[in-house]
Amino acid sequence: MIQDLTEGEPQKTLVRYTLPMFISVVFQQFYNMADSMIAGKFAGEDALAAVGASYPITMIFMAVAVGSNIGCSVVLSQLFGARAYSKVRTAVTTILLTGTVLSAVLTAAGLYTTPAMMHMIRTPENIFGDGALYLKIYIGGFVFLFLYNVTTGMFNSLGDSTTPLYFLIGSSLGNIALDFLFVAGFSWGVAGVAWATFIAQGIACILALLTFARRLGEIRCEGKPPLFSFSLLKKISLIAVPSILQQSFVSVGNIFIQGLVNSYGSGVIAGYSAAIRLNTFVITGFTTLGNGVSGFAAQNLGAGRRERIRDGFLAGMKMAVAVAAPFFLLYFFLGRMMMQLFLEDTGSGALQTGMTFLRIVSPFYFVAAVKLVSDGVLRGAERMREFMVSTFTDLILRVILAFVFSAFLRETGIWLSWPVGWTIAAVMSWIFCRRTIGGKG
Repeated sequence: MIQDLTEGEPQKTLVRYTLPMFISVVFQQFYNMADSMIAGKFAGEDALAAVGASYPITMIFMAVAVGSNIGCSVVLSQLFGARAYSKVRTAVTTILLTGTVLSAVLTAAGLYTTPAMMHMIRTPENIFGDGALYLKIYIGGFVFLFLYNVTTGMFNSLGDSTTPLYFLIGSSLGNIALDFLFVAGFSWGVAGVAWATFIAQGIACILALLTFARRLGEIRCEGKPPLFSFSLLKKISLIAVPSILQQSFVSVGNIFIQGLVNSYGSGVIAGYSAAIRLNTFVITGFTTLGNGVSGFAAQNLGAGRRERIRDGFLAGMKMAVAVAAPFFLLYFFLGRMMMQLFLEDTGSGALQTGMTFLRIVSPFYFVAAVKLVSDGVLRGAERMREFMVSTFTDLILRVILAFVFSAFLRETGIWLSWPVGWTIAAVMSWIFCRRTIGGKG
């Protein structure tokens, strides 16, 4: 259902808009964790390590998809808020044409460079083959991943965050069922995990595109809008490219960190892989709330209702704190139980590695929430320079401090870099956000 975010009580409007997005990400992260759980339980610790070792590389491709989602969503939200319906239709076709070409080029490049990328992150020989196989299958399905994310962003830009939820629930449940079939039933190991994702994502992508095409037909406009517009592509790129760079630089930073983690052996890799999946579950939740705030801010900016943006930010922060609190309690006090979802206590140290990571990082979820919701306002208001500054500060600090601290504290030093980077970047984003809400800077 298309929803106008420029009307109604801001907090209720934002909650109604964002809640389906948040439920969507819960299902998405649930099936991402299910990949690792099933790999670890049915294919062994090395299989979990193989999936985890390639994770930061897969996140580079995900960064392109998510960054494009953000750029498309912000621009379409502004056009929809301004009632420029002809431009909305042109922007959609421009996005899809450009995205198809971009995803095809990246797929070819990724498949060609897979071995080099796995060597770059110092993947141990005992998991290299499985890790490279997983990565190749994942990259082979990138066009589905990309177009699905972009289509989700377009649904959200029209205020419809419910329809993507249905597709994601179906995709998540299908992915988990295929995981069990391929890994536990057919004993395909790491390849089974990858093929399950490929098939589930492909079906969801095709159904989402067909549904959005029908939904777009409901938007009436005069004449026949052009299929492609360089001016709209430029406008979208001004938001999408910084978002892609932000996501990509974070992923590149994670590659450096993963390479450092890999130097401590497959036991530490497996523990980190499980813990980072749990951590990503929470951080992606904050990011989704930030995206909701971003869409809310963009529509209201397009409609000239700037005064509603502050209310949207405050509502987003309340929701983020409500998410942070239970996960902090769960991970900090029940970390062993959470890690046992992925691993058995084999004496390799993997379980303890993951528990240590969660105990160090989880108290700072409240800090991360401030940053990511503030970032949502900055993106929606097109304050991309400030957004990039705070994000790169976080990334650079985390990478540098991971190497510095690990020289004295081994792998525990790597985990300590997260709270420092988050805290400094959160202060910066919050200051930039206050200036934006107040119309300063």
